[in-house]
Amino acid sequence: MKIAGTDLVFLALATVTGTIAYVRLGPDAVLAAMLEAGSLLVLILPQLAAGLLIGGLVTRLVSKDQVARWLGGSSGLMGLAIASLAGLLTPGGPFTSFPMVYALWIAGADAGALIAFITAWSLLGFNRLIIWELPLLGLEFSVIRYLACLPLPILAGLIARWLVRWPAFRLRDPDEAQE
Repeated sequence: MKIAGTDLVFLALATVTGTIAYVRLGPDAVLAAMLEAGSLLVLILPQLAAGLLIGGLVTRLVSKDQVARWLGGSSGLMGLAIASLAGLLTPGGPFTSFPMVYALWIAGADAGALIAFITAWSLLGFNRLIIWELPLLGLEFSVIRYLACLPLPILAGLIARWLVRWPAFRLRDPDEAQE
């Protein structure tokens, strides 16, 4: 098992903030924070497990050739539209959507499609519109915001495809990214 660099950064941040809390507030504050973190873990663990399962199933159910054809660099605007629609329809929070994005990356989707998916999920999520926006902000505002954001996933995907042509923005292979 490899430890990713980001894991080490988060471990260092937890150690530093835990030490500061211990010095400033005492051991009870650190214990309370650890208990709160544990209850949060129990709360999000089912969502995270479901997201990882869905991501794993995507890599098994859809061949790399299919993903490359539908969401790869040569998929054009249709690939960005498909990714946007998938993001729009994906329910749940980041614990479900980001494992799916990672699975699609491993399966051969390009940066443009992945960015379109994430942008659509965050801006156009259908469940968010129905559960939160319409009841709280009303139909008129929700429709205006939704229509204003509708082209943004495609635009973001096109920008991402343009950016990865530059060496500074080139994505590493998914296996290399974990190192």
